[in-house]
Amino acid sequence: MSSKEDGGKEEAPPVTESAVANERRGRKRDELFVDIIEKISVTFSSNGCVLTSEIDGTIQTKSYLTGNQEIALALNDKLYIRKGGIPNNDYSGSSRMRPVILDDCNFHESVHMDRFDVDRTLSLVPPDEEFAVMNYRITQEFKPPFIINTLFEEAGSLEAEVILKIRAEFPSIITANTVLVQMPLPACTTRVNFDLEGGTVEQNADFNESQGRLEWSLEKIVGGSEHSLRAKLNFSQELDGNISKEAGPVSMTFTIGPFFFLQYFGFFF
Repeated sequence: MSSKEDGGKEEAPPVTESAVANERRGRKRDELFVDIIEKISVTFSSNGCVLTSEIDGTIQTKSYLTGNQEIALALNDKLYIRKGGIPNNDYSGSSRMRPVILDDCNFHESVHMDRFDVDRTLSLVPPDEEFAVMNYRITQEFKPPFIINTLFEEAGSLEAEVILKIRAEFPSIITANTVLVQMPLPACTTRVNFDLEGGTVEQNADFNESQGRLEWSLEKIVGGSEHSLRAKLNFSQELDGNISKEAGPVSMTFTIGPFFFLQYFGFFF
């Protein structure tokens, strides 16, 4: 779940890491690792309202199962493929759960969909390799995990300041890790001085001159918290126009647990 905001994207790398675990005597355990990888694209207006939103996702697995074991992958029963039609007022079950509408999706050739129309279950015998079980795209309105605000202040003909603010929109029991915020800067940027906020979160900011972008990394962001960065930019020449037209969009990558995904997917053998 890379993600862009203000024309930028938030990208969440895999929610798990695949590894082989061995029991004593060297016998491999039956294991199946499932990663859900989503690229969230969100465009905000200047006052922070969501203008467009889209999710491109993949359910990816890596199997260490012995023999030809069949597994079942159960999706939320409120999940619909747009071309398949969406029942009117179908809100049975949890009163807080609304349908999840996939605009488009495709499945690996090994996936059997005999039960999909009945109870949203996929069955398959996973090959001994990492592969994508399913790819999907969602454009229905959703609440993005982060809100990013960008403010530019011109400080002279050859200087400007940019202020980045991040607010985590998920509960405090959830933590996003390995957060990286990047923003392309005007081509004539020669130097950047950073002012990082204090606090307990380990963070670092750098001007990647070869890539011409600002890079801000945070060890973690706890749900409900806010973080900000101020950067002073120096230019080798005057900008042709407004700095906001020559900088950005902001992109953000992070790793987060399955909080956002479990409302859509459930897994069982």
